Amino acid sequence: MPTNPRHLAIRTASERIPRTFEPLVGPDGTVLDAKDFFACNTFSVDQMHEHMPADVVRQFTDTLDSGDTLSTALANRIASAVLDWATQRGVTHFCHWFQPMTGSTAEKHDAFLSFDEERSINKFTGSQLIQSEPDASSFPSGGMRTTFEARGYTAWDPSSPMFIMEGLNGSTLCIPSVFISYHGDALDKKAPLLRSMASINTQAIRLLQLLGEEGVTKVSATAGPEQEYFLVDKAYAAMRPDLTIAGRTLIGAAAPKGQALDDHYFGSIPRRVQAFMHEVEHELYKLGVPAQTRHNEVAPSQFEIAILYKEANLAADQNQLVMEIISKVAERHDFLASMHEKPYAGLNGSGKHLNWSLADNLGRNLLNPGDSPENDLSFMAFLSATVLGVYRHGAVLRASIASHGNDFRLGANEAPPAIISVFLGNTLTRICDSIVAGQAVGENPEASLIELGVSHLPDVARDNTDRNRTSPFAFTGNKFEFRAVGSNQTISFPLMVVNTVVADGIAVLCDMIEKNGGGKAAVMKAITDALTESTPVRFEGNNYAEAWVAEAKKRGLPNLRKAPEALAVLMEDSSVKLFSDHNVLTPAELASRFHVQVEQYTSTMEYEAEIMRNLIDQSVLPAAIAERSAMAADVTHVVSALGSAGAEDIAALKTFGGLIDTLRATRAGLDTAIEKTRGTDNLEQAKAMAATVGPAMEALREASHALEARISDANWTLPRYSEMLFQN
Repeated sequence: MPTNPRHLAIRTASERIPRTFEPLVGPDGTVLDAKDFFACNTFSVDQMHEHMPADVVRQFTDTLDSGDTLSTALANRIASAVLDWATQRGVTHFCHWFQPMTGSTAEKHDAFLSFDEERSINKFTGSQLIQSEPDASSFPSGGMRTTFEARGYTAWDPSSPMFIMEGLNGSTLCIPSVFISYHGDALDKKAPLLRSMASINTQAIRLLQLLGEEGVTKVSATAGPEQEYFLVDKAYAAMRPDLTIAGRTLIGAAAPKGQALDDHYFGSIPRRVQAFMHEVEHELYKLGVPAQTRHNEVAPSQFEIAILYKEANLAADQNQLVMEIISKVAERHDFLASMHEKPYAGLNGSGKHLNWSLADNLGRNLLNPGDSPENDLSFMAFLSATVLGVYRHGAVLRASIASHGNDFRLGANEAPPAIISVFLGNTLTRICDSIVAGQAVGENPEASLIELGVSHLPDVARDNTDRNRTSPFAFTGNKFEFRAVGSNQTISFPLMVVNTVVADGIAVLCDMIEKNGGGKAAVMKAITDALTESTPVRFEGNNYAEAWVAEAKKRGLPNLRKAPEALAVLMEDSSVKLFSDHNVLTPAELASRFHVQVEQYTSTMEYEAEIMRNLIDQSVLPAAIAERSAMAADVTHVVSALGSAGAEDIAALKTFGGLIDTLRATRAGLDTAIEKTRGTDNLEQAKAMAATVGPAMEALREASHALEARISDANWTLPRYSEMLFQN
């Protein structure tokens, strides 16, 4: 039996076998196909039809479409139906499931079981469905409220279906909700997202009306997020407090191979991982989450799952479920799932590509090139408005994906840089450049578009250019892909920002059209002006290249390399005006998010530094001392046996001792860097930590790596990269 705990972990991990799970079966005992149990744990409209009269369901859907408030009577009917549906499935408790500013989800469970003097019954009312009152004092509020102001409310978002989250010994009905304070301030990430959807709906309908389309009554922002993640065996993770607490390895010398051969990407999925993926999809399908794609990602032990398009708020809820299910199922398969943006140094990190578009109630994708010049004019209007919004508010978009973890990934030849730019592809770029040059402005806008070849876009739009994986905001045929979102993020905040930025671009375009008297000629003039103004943000080249950094500076594009300087943008007057104008965030709500995210940044760096110091003191330094003692004993033995020691042995001992001295010096340097940042303003502390503590941690990491590479297998106790990355 191995005595070194690392060796025991290697043995445990290598002896794992793929886990199996019981599939769902029908009444006749046959295994159900996924389509037959999809959304079985979701109280969707289909489930409503099975448990409520058709006129009640229609009343509910009409209320959703109109945006009206649910009546008490209707809420009671729904509550009664969902109680019957849930208890038939063994559900005992319900909760309002919401997204506080912690970046994760929260829930407080209440039992259906109710007691009186004579009997116990299951009870669930409309008022319980619509609203709950969790304690709001312990959630981050960014200064919007004091600790003693504890009252907060959760309110059901009826556009996102309720679902059952199954547990080992019972199940819970989850009610997707928003979280607000006693005074009505948004304390979560969901309420502002819903407001941004309302804003973009208003502005998009306004633009469609100016384009002569009167039949559209609703425009929705849609999203289809991809989710990247790493898996590591639990036996290794248990010995790595950096992985289990911080989600990333704070020390660890590179594996001999790493991702050098590019052979993991789209490669054959390891058996144990594929068994895990099957169960993840099984759980997601029961929850009505349309998981469609799975594959190996670029780095060893890195994988991806992609979800089909949904309305933005539902997509945000479903992405939270994806992350939660991945983590839960990973544990069943003896994995730890890390969704940190950079779990391993020297390897590609993980992102969350956020595919975004606009759809109307007629079933049209407004960013899909049309099949006639008139429709193409509409497409060009929405395209130019989107690009204009990104140009005017690129710094806010950068702030929306700012975090300590994402700083390791952005611009590291694996993700877009911190400079926000737009990629359109060869054909659209040629058309936009021609419009800007005045070649398409004439008495007949439709004829101008035909001349430019826009009416032929439907035949070639998806494949007329290579995809630019280096662009942070790229058009990909009928949608934009916001590629800079971090894998560990709640997508609600970046989605809210994209919606608001584009809503503002549409509003500006509408103002231009109205100023010029309306009509198609005014639309074409507005498109021309919007594309002219936003020309600097359009870039078709390699965003990773150093030349682009210099070129972006010439164009006046902001380059906010670190999270603290990006987050500071949220407090600028232009940002406050943007969110206030579109009724998405009040100045106080925006400030609260700034303060919360800055505090999260500094807190993360503080606890990571403490974990790193513990690893050095408790693992690396003892292993190094043991190795040096063994080397010194060997020299002593040689002297005793031969009367002298070889010069190479003595030099090796001195060199190794010098590495220990360097480790201690860099360890002390980290202490000094941390002390220098204390007692300052939160933002200034965050900037100071980025400038001093971050480099000090990197120096300590390098000193540790130099020792790890020279410490014998017998003395090194922490799982190495080569073991954690290649044991699946």
